[in-house]
Amino acid sequence: MVQPVVAGVDGSEESLAAAEWAAREAVRRDRPLRLVHAWAWHPRRTAGEPANAALRHQARHCLRQATERVRATCPDLRLDHEEAEGPATAALLRAAGKAELLVLGSRGLSGFTGFLVGSVALGVVARADCSVVLVRAGEEAADEHLPAEGGDPSVRTGYRDVVVGLDVTEPGDEILEFAFETALLRHARLRVVHAWRAPGPLALGPGEVALMDERDRAREWRGFVTAFLQVWRDKYPDVEVLETVVADKPANALIRAATGAGLLVVGRRSAERPVGPRTGPVAHAAIQYVDCPVAVVPHT
Repeated sequence: MVQPVVAGVDGSEESLAAAEWAAREAVRRDRPLRLVHAWAWHPRRTAGEPANAALRHQARHCLRQATERVRATCPDLRLDHEEAEGPATAALLRAAGKAELLVLGSRGLSGFTGFLVGSVALGVVARADCSVVLVRAGEEAADEHLPAEGGDPSVRTGYRDVVVGLDVTEPGDEILEFAFETALLRHARLRVVHAWRAPGPLALGPGEVALMDERDRAREWRGFVTAFLQVWRDKYPDVEVLETVVADKPANALIRAATGAGLLVVGRRSAERPVGPRTGPVAHAAIQYVDCPVAVVPHT
C-alpha cells in the first residue's frame, strides 16, 4: 500500500499553510494526501451530547476548509481525510506511523503557541516514526521558488536550495537520503553544511596542540566532508551539491545557511533515552528560529 503524505489540520492559518505545502509535496512525491484532524472525545458523555457533537462539527468544518484550500492548489491530487479521536499528539503519532511524511503548522495544535512552535508539534517531532515537516503561517508556493527577474515572487522559476546539516563523526544515512531525494524531486541545489569546533586542550593528546592551525583543520574537515559525500554524489548524479564547512556551532551555521532556502533538513535520533524522546539541540534551535519549512528526520 502506498503511504500518504499526512497533514495535521486544526483550522488555524498555520495548519492550512501546512496542508497546502503537504499537497504540493504529495504531488512532487506522487503520493496521496491525507488530512487529519484530532479531537478529544469526552468519555463521561454519550456520543449524542452537545459537547461531543460540537467537537465533531468543528472537526468536519476544519477538514472541509482544508480540503477546499488543497483543491484550489492541487485539484487533481488524490485526497482523503480522517477525524481522529483522542489527544492531538497521540492521534498525530498514530497517523505518522502510516505516513510517508507528516506535515504540521509551526504553532501548537493544542491552542498553546509557545515560542513559535507549540507543545503538540514538539511532542510529535520528538516521537514520530516518519519525517516531520514544520511549516509557518503565510508560507506560499512562491516561497519555495527563486524570485523572478526583478525580485517578484514566482512559481515559474527554479526551486530554492535544500539545506541539510551533516555531522561526519555521527552521520545518519536517513537524513542524507531524505535531503538528496527531496532536492532531486525539486531539481534544486543541495547545500550540505558541516560545522566543526577547534578541540580544547583537554581533548588533545600529548604534543597535538601545535600540530595543526585553524586553516589546516578547516582543510582537513573539508576533505572529510568531500570524501564522505562522494558515495551520495555517485548515487544522485543529477543533484548539484554545494559543500559549506565552517568553524562554528552547528545550530548557528544551519540557521545562517537556511536564510533564503526552500527547506532545511535536520536529524533527530530515534532511539529513546532514559529521560524520553528529545529533538536534540540542533533540531530544536532550527525549528524555533529558521524561517523556511524545517524537516526533522529520525535516524538511528
